[in-house]
Amino acid sequence: MIPIDKAVIVRYEHGDNRFEILVDPDKALEIKEKGDISLLSNLDDVLASLDIFKDAKKGERASEEAVQKVFGAEDKKWIFLKIIKDGELHLTTDQKRRMQEEKRKAIVNAIARQAIDPTTNLPHPVQRIERAMEEANVHIDPLKSVDRQIEEVVNKIRPIIPIKIAKARIELKIPAVHASRVYGYLKQLSLVKSEWKNDGSLDAVIEVPAGMQTEVFDKLNSMTKGEVYSKLIQIL
Repeated sequence: MIPIDKAVIVRYEHGDNRFEILVDPDKALEIKEKGDISLLSNLDDVLASLDIFKDAKKGERASEEAVQKVFGAEDKKWIFLKIIKDGELHLTTDQKRRMQEEKRKAIVNAIARQAIDPTTNLPHPVQRIERAMEEANVHIDPLKSVDRQIEEVVNKIRPIIPIKIAKARIELKIPAVHASRVYGYLKQLSLVKSEWKNDGSLDAVIEVPAGMQTEVFDKLNSMTKGEVYSKLIQIL
């Protein structure tokens, strides 16, 4: 079980009935976004208490009659899932500030990996993205997923820096001595085309988030000791 002092309340109201549970805020957000009961397979990872409260702050438990009336005889995991999915997550000021900062960093890093400067087709440094967000007074919602906020943030900073979300298509030629090992790495990316040559070398085309170009080139050069041919062939 998570410590009570790190838990937050999720409140679900149905008619005159109110139900509250104590949860880990990050895990609860993940469940709200995915709606997957498998995330509750280990209740100790999500909940600070297996009790369903009428008023968690007062320690007042909801009556079994009220739980039965609203939720029926459903499995208790389903009841927790229902409360988390459809209930309202209540964060303290400190929790909201911490989650907001963590979400901001995650959004900055995600934009740096996915976006480029369309005038140069090169990634923006993290610091440049951060400065643009500050100048644009971007507000980060701690209760919205990173993916749901990326486009909104990019639209807000576009008047300050030239930026767009894009994919980079890259042509590669891998010498035979490195081809097998590099192929395993390429399969972790988006492998558009691959062709094994008679001499054991590999020709390939990959597609990656445009902001990852430098990271991918550095990785391939490290794996092949610089013996890789790589060429950016298209920005999509």
